[in-house]
Amino acid sequence: GVPSGAMIGGLLDQSLPAAFHEPWARTWHAFGYAPGRIARHALRRTLSGVLPQLLPTVVALVGGAVAVEKIFNIPGLGRLALDSAVAQDLPPLQTATLVLVLLGVAAGLLVQALRRALLGPALRDGALPALHPPALPRRRSQWWVAGFCAVALLTLVGTGLLRDPLHVDTAARLLPPSAAHPLGTDSLGRDLLARLGHGAVRTAGVALTVTAICTLTGLLLGMAAQASAGLTEVVSTLPAVLAGLLTTAVTGPSVWGAALAVCLVGWSPYAAQTAALLEQERASGHMLASLSFGAGPTYALRHHYLPAVLPAVLRNALLRLPTTVLVLASLGFLGLGEQPPTPEWGRLLSENQPYVELAPWTVLGPAGALVLLSVLAVSGTALGRGGKRRTRP
Repeated sequence: GVPSGAMIGGLLDQSLPAAFHEPWARTWHAFGYAPGRIARHALRRTLSGVLPQLLPTVVALVGGAVAVEKIFNIPGLGRLALDSAVAQDLPPLQTATLVLVLLGVAAGLLVQALRRALLGPALRDGALPALHPPALPRRRSQWWVAGFCAVALLTLVGTGLLRDPLHVDTAARLLPPSAAHPLGTDSLGRDLLARLGHGAVRTAGVALTVTAICTLTGLLLGMAAQASAGLTEVVSTLPAVLAGLLTTAVTGPSVWGAALAVCLVGWSPYAAQTAALLEQERASGHMLASLSFGAGPTYALRHHYLPAVLPAVLRNALLRLPTTVLVLASLGFLGLGEQPPTPEWGRLLSENQPYVELAPWTVLGPAGALVLLSVLAVSGTALGRGGKRRTRP
């Protein structure tokens, strides 16, 4: 829940400054309205663009129940789906998947009702102004945080790539960090720094590829919202972990099977966000004025739709990159991704989980790498918001 809440908070942090800089907010402030009242209306103004992201968040939490039930040995629907997928027992897997998908459908209907309640009249009457985030100053601390995370992560990965991740030394099992093994060794005596560095190529590389494919697919399908609305709603109710279970039941566990599963469902948040932003842009006053002056579809796409949609979707993709890494790591942790002995961050966590009390350093390395990558992505999003931007009349 913590990464999901941070992602929603990051989206609000990007949208709220634009709402507070709108003319109505400045006018209310000049007339002496209470700051709390202005803040409530600004939050309502920005929630319309963030609400579509609540559905994939709820669905992701439902999919996360699979890992939670496995770790703590809880007999729930997630554990039932995982055991059925591993055994390739399709009837109980289909039943558990259907129940979890119905939960996502109910959440989607609730999100749509809330969004219509917030912006229904404005969308119908074309009285909704476009949100354009103002230029915000870059804080020096953001540079330091991003730089530290980048240097630390590159140092770990670069040093690990120079070592052999498959060398087994049974006489050096579960050694603590030392000069010879900076991150210690695992239960087979393999160097954890080497496995972390080589696993980064797999984990981060596959996550970047999956994020790029999902973003491009979501943009294209979101632009054609009328044709893809039903498909987006259906796909958005299926957690990536469950998609991985279904893919594994058919093709068997592999890293590319896990990547395919995430690609099959990972585009839906971007498509929903694109469709929501396009709907707001079409209902804005300046868009109606531009069309009344004879602007064609190509002009509207280049000068109105893409500038309103593309920056927000790219920031969302950068914010969701750590989530994609965590999903791929979760699939590897569940045994649905990269298979041994190939190193992968989720596989490292899964292999060393039984030794977390005896040798905690065996899980601190991959867990710390995931944290560094997440903080680096969030800091990069914040830095990308600053600077000068051209404002449209």
